Amino acid sequence: MIGILVISHEPLGTALLHCTRHIFGRLPVQLAALDVIPDEDPEAALHSAQELLKRINDGSGVIVLTDIYGATPARIAARLAEPNRVLVIAGVNLPILVKALTYRRGPLDEVSERLMQGVRDTIVTIDPQSQGERS
Repeated sequence: MIGILVISHEPLGTALLHCTRHIFGRLPVQLAALDVIPDEDPEAALHSAQELLKRINDGSGVIVLTDIYGATPARIAARLAEPNRVLVIAGVNLPILVKALTYRRGPLDEVSERLMQGVRDTIVTIDPQSQGERS
């Protein structure tokens, strides 16, 4: 099963993991977060990320979700990328994390394709007349 690592500005990653526990009733397996604190040494954070990656990867690959493209957490995440082994996606939010957890039983390339197709559906305008239904 594909592992999922969230690398983000503190405390976003940990908060997203807590949300998954709320949604799934337990903390999903092979899921970890690295919260990058202000002024943290990027090399130390990279080492921590590498250790987490090893812990959650059973050989099926890992999807790394990060928050802001170009920011320190994303630069750390980019250094983990390996073709067909570690996929990095910037723009993490709770819906995309839940999708990743739901679809992660397939091959990495198929899961990544499903996630990228579903990204557009994670942010929507809610019409007050629809009472919360998507329009």
